[in-house]
Amino acid sequence: MSTTTSTNPARTTHPVEVSATELRTWLAGDAAPRVLDVRTPGEYAAGHVPGSYNIPLSTLTEHARSVADHLDQDVVLVCRSGARASAAAQALAQTGGTGMHVLTGGIQGWSGTGGEVRETAGPWELERQVRLVAGGIVLGSVLASTVVPGAKWVAAGIGGGLTFAALSNTCAMGQALMRMPWNRGGQRQLRDALSGLAGRCQG
Repeated sequence: MSTTTSTNPARTTHPVEVSATELRTWLAGDAAPRVLDVRTPGEYAAGHVPGSYNIPLSTLTEHARSVADHLDQDVVLVCRSGARASAAAQALAQTGGTGMHVLTGGIQGWSGTGGEVRETAGPWELERQVRLVAGGIVLGSVLASTVVPGAKWVAAGIGGGLTFAALSNTCAMGQALMRMPWNRGGQRQLRDALSGLAGRCQG
């Protein structure tokens, strides 16, 4: 249920959806929330809400209690489209965290309605990594098939996997890449985000 009657949604024990328009108004007010981006570092670097902090979903899930303990005010969780942000909100809710909100439509909805998006240096976004890995495997297996004919079936397997990913709107390769160290975020990144969430003004 989207909050439309107040620019400062009530602090609740369950996640509340907030539209991009509502978030912009809320951020411009005196009681602005923290914005926590739960995408991979590469996705975050490619474009994020200015002033937001990045803790990838896998890292947040592992340290949900610590993250919840550092939330001193309302937090809006952001991902690409909203699914990972909702999962993060549920993980925090299970620790007793309050004041959690999910940005409806994610960063896509934010940028699509004119919200400012800031880029920083970092790893490639996840979709680009998937294209690199899948393309590399297909190319390598096709070249290898000139020596080992059976290698062509590796390329066929990747093609079948990508087709299934499109039909089911899932991506096993993407899920696997999300668990790689460069996409999970290190302990230093986690500490910096927690410090900012608890004690710093948004930049």
